[in-house]
Amino acid sequence: MSLESLLPVSILLSSLLPGVFIFLVKEESHILRGVLNMAGALIKLLLVGVMIWGVYRGEVYETRLTLAPGLDLVLAADALSVLFVTLSTVLWLVTTIYAIGYLEHSPNRSRFFGFFSLCVSATVGIALAGNLLSFVIFYEILTLATYPLVAHRGTPDATRGAKIYLAYTMSGGVLLLVGAIWLQAITGPVDFTQGGYLGVLSEGLHGPLVAVFLLLLAGLGVKAAIVPLHGWLPQSMVAPAPVSALLHAVAVVKAGAFGILRVVYDVYGVGLADQLGLLTLLGILASTTIIYGSIRALSQDGLKKRLAYSTVSQVSYIALGASILGPIATIGGMVHLVHQGIMKITLFFCAGNYAETLGVHNVSQMDGVGRRMPLTTLAFSVGALGMIGIPPIAGFVTKWYLGLGAVEADAHWVLLVLAASSLLNAAYFLPILYRAWFRPEPDSWPKESLPQGRFETMGALLWPPLITAALCLIAGLFAAAPFSPLEWAELIARREYL
Repeated sequence: MSLESLLPVSILLSSLLPGVFIFLVKEESHILRGVLNMAGALIKLLLVGVMIWGVYRGEVYETRLTLAPGLDLVLAADALSVLFVTLSTVLWLVTTIYAIGYLEHSPNRSRFFGFFSLCVSATVGIALAGNLLSFVIFYEILTLATYPLVAHRGTPDATRGAKIYLAYTMSGGVLLLVGAIWLQAITGPVDFTQGGYLGVLSEGLHGPLVAVFLLLLAGLGVKAAIVPLHGWLPQSMVAPAPVSALLHAVAVVKAGAFGILRVVYDVYGVGLADQLGLLTLLGILASTTIIYGSIRALSQDGLKKRLAYSTVSQVSYIALGASILGPIATIGGMVHLVHQGIMKITLFFCAGNYAETLGVHNVSQMDGVGRRMPLTTLAFSVGALGMIGIPPIAGFVTKWYLGLGAVEADAHWVLLVLAASSLLNAAYFLPILYRAWFRPEPDSWPKESLPQGRFETMGALLWPPLITAALCLIAGLFAAAPFSPLEWAELIARREYL
């Protein structure tokens, strides 16, 4: 086999094989488990770097396995898949470091990190899926691999949250599977093709294609937390902080949003989707979700629940970008796949630090926390201000391009959605920052754990949010740099609109 056919499967195996071995590692073997985790993450990062360079130069990477006549499992790389797989790989490395520190004294760590690696492997499979069948297979594997992570603590709340998560996502998976089977019955095997696989079809098929799109959108909309299919996400916040970060920034929610991009651009194509009136429907659902999630976030005292409803709102910027016909809005939606990930993972890392170090779980407990944990709160501030859209942080770039795309497409109502969303973002984030920086510290914290060393918390918990907060600033300040998320999103848009 050539490098072009080996590289996609090698990237998948770089996390799958360590995950399988980690299940066999004894609970007390901290070093071996850590070595397997970090080795897999670093090897994956190296292999993805090779793929980035090759795809940029026009190389074709594909691994194809025939399961049955007309049913092929395909792993392939294009510009869009590379964007998602790079995000997953970089954030997996950072989250692995964080999780090792976070779970240092917890039971069942081999089980946790085994499923953690399987979850990332499924996400990589989703990113590299070359056809709709492969996407559905890895999409369902992701559901099953994530369930034990949500239920990891084993408490009644964790078990209940995991059952709700499984009920929602399995139901969505059934709808996605039905839609995929129906579409393959109409057209034959559905390969992801830049510009759209379906192309120009006879008008007699328009009715079935609309129905199939609705099924696919409902199936993907569950994981993407589109209203009214979002109910599982706030309930899953009972999971440990590394799992919350994984759900919101790396894997589950992003898998749904990425799937919507695949269906709009590489299955239907924006031209056909617009002709069928599907972009209007997607825009309405995305806008409703953006406003609803922000309004619900306002009333949440639990910090992780407030962040969860913020995710419901923020991820739909990706779908909103896909719903606006034109390359500029496409760039805004594509780049937000990365920008939301690095901002939101920063916020969840910080929330985990507050909980583990001080026992702080609620917004009402955060008075003066910036004085006790200044570096963590600085990172939280960067993520929060980026979500609002304050320049020069990454979130501003997203909203700027979505706004320009709306003007280009003469969809001025989108500007109202963006403005309302930004005001609501400010309304639920700025009070947190005010409490943290400007109110006095309490006499005692709910459950303070004094770290060893000179930092405010252990290094494995402190460095990951500082690194991702720095990425938020770099992605905004150097947005026009070669190989930046924005530059890569522009490459995707050029290829999709050729």
